[in-house]
Amino acid sequence: MKLKRPKQLLLAVIGLLLIGSCNHHIIQDSEAGEHSLIVTASAYNSVRSQTQGNPSIGAWGDRLKPGMKVIAVSRDLIRMGLKHNTRVKIKGLPGTYLVKDKMGKRWSRKIDIYMGRDVKAARKWGKRKVTISW
Repeated sequence: MKLKRPKQLLLAVIGLLLIGSCNHHIIQDSEAGEHSLIVTASAYNSVRSQTQGNPSIGAWGDRLKPGMKVIAVSRDLIRMGLKHNTRVKIKGLPGTYLVKDKMGKRWSRKIDIYMGRDVKAARKWGKRKVTISW
């Protein structure tokens, strides 16, 4: 049996495989409506060397103060539903964090955990993979 249009069929199969692999890290609990995702997490501070503007103001205009449980998210995560003021749990860390800041366009699948002015703590955190849920 000879296939008609084998190139189109091959491209369609490749496209489906790519689409399926794009969101393989997203796990959705349909009963609770909760989403989980593995992301890269780093940390940031309210210091001039780490920002383009006022280091105490988030991208949506929120005033950030040391001690707040806040994260910044990459813009692809905003499109996935992690919008301003979304409550997020980070596996392994206590409490709930609020999305109050967004990162530059070059980042994807990434969060930054706000650590006030404690640059030493941010450096100690470094960069690691974490599971977030919202």
